[in-house]
Amino acid sequence: MCEKLKREYQLCEEIGRGRFGVVYRCISFVSGGSFACKSIDKRLLSDAVDRECVEKEPKILQQLSNHPNVLQLYQVFEDENYLHIITDLCSSPDLYHRLTTSPPLSETAAASILHSLASAIAHCHRNGIAHRDIKPDNILFDSRNKLKLADFGSAEWFNGTTMMSGVVGTPYYVAPEVLLGREYDEKVDVWSAGVVLYLMLSGFVPFYGETAGETFEAVVRGNLRFPTKVFRSVSVEAKDLLRKMICKDVSRRFSAEQILRHPWIINGGETRSMTDLT
Repeated sequence: MCEKLKREYQLCEEIGRGRFGVVYRCISFVSGGSFACKSIDKRLLSDAVDRECVEKEPKILQQLSNHPNVLQLYQVFEDENYLHIITDLCSSPDLYHRLTTSPPLSETAAASILHSLASAIAHCHRNGIAHRDIKPDNILFDSRNKLKLADFGSAEWFNGTTMMSGVVGTPYYVAPEVLLGREYDEKVDVWSAGVVLYLMLSGFVPFYGETAGETFEAVVRGNLRFPTKVFRSVSVEAKDLLRKMICKDVSRRFSAEQILRHPWIINGGETRSMTDLT
């Protein structure tokens, strides 16, 4: 254990575990506040790609941490064998846990979550960063129930003149242009957020198969459907936003900023038309 870390924080119980390390709750000896400590065992990093992902995350978090819906980075400690990252403690269940233990969300609840998520994504994009792995597991909540976008291990920098490449992401949520091996832009995050919205409103993802390969084929087809049994009670406005986010034509797909200006988001998921507000 890093000596400087031990002098500044008391490590408590394990609260999470990943491929390369463990997340602990920790307490600052200075402030008495509770934080999360992500301890990564560098000896488990098998290749240059793994090392790049691990080293990139704190740099990206440092660039983005001034937004209320992005996980805040506080300190980084490193010794020969470990990298320790001190961040916000998100002690409430993540979105994945919420969606697997309860019925689909109401439109007002889903709109509130999407508003915070789109705000975080727009902040990333304004700073030239694409998350590239938007999914419920990476949408955390702190003790005040404030959404925090987390896990930037797959994130990448971009600018207006260069595109990104490489197949990254999670099968159900990844955009079709990624799977097709094409170069792509930051709107891959909007597709993934659209899949998250679809899941919040229905309880299942729009594209799936029995195997990863079948799921990829369904994503590439991108045939967006709204089964009547489930979507009968979902508003026209919500379905309109879903079509504009889960859109195969990237030139027509919404940006994160456009999501925030959509009537369904502005009205907080209420199914009133804009004319009803005048």
